Amino acid sequence: SFYTRRCLTEDPSWSLVTVPHLTKLCIQHIAHNFEKNPILNYLLPEHQGKVVDRLSTSLPLAVTANIVSHEDYWKRCCIERWQVCDVSNYGDSWKRMFFERHLENVLKFFIPNTTDPKQVLELIPLCKGYVRKLEIDQFLPPVRVDQKDESNDLTDTEEDADFCEAYTHHYDLKDLITALPHLEELHLTYGVKSCGMNFEWSLFNFTERDCSNLAAAVKMCHNLKVFKLTQSKVDDDKIKVLARNLLDHPCLLELDLSHNLIRDNGAQALGKLISHSRLETLDLCNNQIHHLGAQALAHGLAERSTLTSLNLRLNFVEDKGGEAIGHALLTNTSLKSLHLGSNNLSEPTAAVFSQVLAQNTTLTSINFSCNHLGLDGGKQLLEGLANNKTLTELDLRHTEVEQETDFFIHQIVWANREAARLGSLQHPTAEPL
Repeated sequence: SFYTRRCLTEDPSWSLVTVPHLTKLCIQHIAHNFEKNPILNYLLPEHQGKVVDRLSTSLPLAVTANIVSHEDYWKRCCIERWQVCDVSNYGDSWKRMFFERHLENVLKFFIPNTTDPKQVLELIPLCKGYVRKLEIDQFLPPVRVDQKDESNDLTDTEEDADFCEAYTHHYDLKDLITALPHLEELHLTYGVKSCGMNFEWSLFNFTERDCSNLAAAVKMCHNLKVFKLTQSKVDDDKIKVLARNLLDHPCLLELDLSHNLIRDNGAQALGKLISHSRLETLDLCNNQIHHLGAQALAHGLAERSTLTSLNLRLNFVEDKGGEAIGHALLTNTSLKSLHLGSNNLSEPTAAVFSQVLAQNTTLTSINFSCNHLGLDGGKQLLEGLANNKTLTELDLRHTEVEQETDFFIHQIVWANREAARLGSLQHPTAEPL
């Protein structure tokens, strides 16, 4: 008879250690089913971290936005989506970076009458706790069918912009930005980036309706501290609407309107704004302001102003405007920094500023670069600086000032700067607790 022998063998590599803990299995299950059952807040802190580490970055924001607060998760979301991620620009918060940049992207590619407005409005309850700054460097116009006869020659002129006025109103920010309670900075440019061969003037229109909508929205943003509207062809009529809505704004400290089409009438409206607001910084670089506009700004400075920095570089204020600003600074005690570069100024402006340098104890920085101050203008400034102890920057590049005069001026300004540095070392400002 045959005997059957039964052999039992054991796996020498088997160990109880290979059996996963029930906790680990639960964590895996919770992470896998997070979209249907996001029970993160019911877990112990050490288990929450393990679940978050396993969460997919493609989960819907409606699930994660108000539940997941772990920075490591939002860091993964940011790094997977954008090549450059400098979290220091976002208060060192990855979650804030994600929601600000996500919202900016939605707005940059929003097409009026085509994109569903719900795409933006549904984000509000998800991102309103984290968005403090929005930088939107393009606004797309509506898609339209060209009404002109295709056989006609298309001309690349600004007349196109007038023809297309009705078709180029952009997304109205009002419902969004008035619902963001922590919004402090808003940077806007109305135009289209990288339009290439599809260039049309109509892509760069900031219409009257755009302006009135934006002005009403900014007026209602009571916590807004910084407002920048640049490279958007903002003219006098539009700046009047904006300035009127910004009068007596409770928080606005910085207004940047550089690279626009502001002329004297617009500058007059801004002159009134200077004396009816808490503005500290006004940037009007590269506009079309002449002496009447500069005189209006000077009147605002002399009347009642909290302005500490005024930039008028690349305008046309000439000596009548430069002298008016100089006279205002004989009484103004708030302005610290003034940029008058490239304004066709000459010796008469330097003569007034000689008095300013002799009397004013607030100004720390003046830029006169790319003007025609000449030999006499330089000597006037040197005379004014004789007893000045506060000016620490004076830019006289390309002003036709004599080399020896420039050397002596540089020595005085350098000595003031060193004295200020040593003073700050001896009396450091108290660190916030």
